[in-house]
Amino acid sequence: MGRATAGRPEPSVEAETPSRRSEMAGYDVAIIGAGVHGASAALHLAERGAEVAVLERGGPASGPTGQSSAVVRGYYVNEFLAGLTRESADLFRGFADWTHGGDAGFVTTGALFLHAPGDGERMRATVRRLNALGTRTELLAADQIAADFPAFDPAGIGWAAWEPGAGYADPVGTTVGMLARARALGARLLQDTLVTGIEPLADSVRLRTASGEQVTAGRVHLAAGPWTSALLRMLGVTLPLRAERHIIATYGWGEAEHVPYIWASMPDGVYVKPELRDQFLVGTLWEEPEADPDDYSGELWPDEHLRIADALVRRMPGLAGAAAYSGYAALYDVAPDWQPVVGAVADRVTMVAGTAGHGFKWAPALGARIADLLTGGPADPGLAPFRPGRFGEGDLLTGGYGDAKIMG
Repeated sequence: MGRATAGRPEPSVEAETPSRRSEMAGYDVAIIGAGVHGASAALHLAERGAEVAVLERGGPASGPTGQSSAVVRGYYVNEFLAGLTRESADLFRGFADWTHGGDAGFVTTGALFLHAPGDGERMRATVRRLNALGTRTELLAADQIAADFPAFDPAGIGWAAWEPGAGYADPVGTTVGMLARARALGARLLQDTLVTGIEPLADSVRLRTASGEQVTAGRVHLAAGPWTSALLRMLGVTLPLRAERHIIATYGWGEAEHVPYIWASMPDGVYVKPELRDQFLVGTLWEEPEADPDDYSGELWPDEHLRIADALVRRMPGLAGAAAYSGYAALYDVAPDWQPVVGAVADRVTMVAGTAGHGFKWAPALGARIADLLTGGPADPGLAPFRPGRFGEGDLLTGGYGDAKIMG
């Protein structure tokens, strides 16, 4: 799960602009996008000694990454994504050591996932796999939920999963920390650098930028979120990716009792994350209309706020005493099956996209797999189902629970 959040600090990574370098050629890898996925790939590549340039149209984490709720939970139906999150959780917990001083702001809260009665069989299999992976998860029946979590209205709830090690991180701090370490290892960060052309050459790829500069690299990796489709068109490639506008609301606890853990309700399509000491965030699990990533409203409209509030209070009536603060809308890049798209998309060009608001949590570990692809290492066979070609082959993935496809 991942939604927009407010009040994030501006990134503080000092970065180059194209005008600061007269020679822009000779990189092993050029990464387009300095969100969490681009930052992770850059760090893993730099750790392997690759010459890396990261090109970003704005600043680090200035797109959907910086607006993410940054929930870190291993509760996934898909075993590969669950495994990535398990590895990433270790990286979040050891982030300062991994990045030599970065601060991901990881906080362990635990997370509760409420389900309809009909989800029990699939949940049982999922919980069994998660525990085998090392992600401690407990399956709770309706009577246990009522006893241990009495604040919830039990109507329509038959099961829950409790993941005590889940929590959340700071998306900006995570991204900036990885980029800072990558730069310390020699990577270049070129911000305010809009890519306007991608030209495959015989043994490299040339990128043209809006400023007229050119960057040449042996390989290119697209990590541009909702702007990926526009970059693919430069290569003559079309994939069924779309940008969606997703809404979020923030509340003060007010007269409501503070709830210290993350929770999500599949039947209601909402999730809640405690944030800071005096407020909490509410996001949705619903599919939303398509949006233009360069022209969409970032404002939460009053009727949208009411829609969230109704679902929230229906499931936890005690939150009626909470004080509404503000709201936002952010972008998801979404594939038809709501599963990520990872792999080669053209000669010397790879991509990660379609992360649909839940890619933050597995980005630190996924970057190592991306680095394998870009340095000629053996590809993780677990990536194969997420290949870009699956759409043309009619081999879409299944995941999640009903409309809550974000549960992977």
